[in-house]
Amino acid sequence: MAAADLARIADVDIDSDGVFKYVLIRVHSAPPSEAPTGESKEIVRGYKWAEYHADIYDKVSGEIQKKGYSCECLGGGRISHQSQDKKIHVYGYSMGYGRAQHSIS
Repeated sequence: MAAADLARIADVDIDSDGVFKYVLIRVHSAPPSEAPTGESKEIVRGYKWAEYHADIYDKVSGEIQKKGYSCECLGGGRISHQSQDKKIHVYGYSMGYGRAQHSIS
């Protein structure tokens, strides 16, 4: 898998409105041990349906692995998204994964 293939994965997929949990995930084009150039990208996934951050990571990591990539969770938090007002507030942390770097998210 090349870095160009990573571009096919959406950078962000979050619900359009509300307050919900999110995770920051690093996707590798190959298993980290097989990626000498370190080809990877960070993606954000956040959904209202998730009770726990692990619910999101488990779903997304399964989808990513089916496509032949590997991934790791870099942390989580919450997002307050008000699409009508074009406002997003990223804050908090995940008990299981720790605090994501919100500046990247």
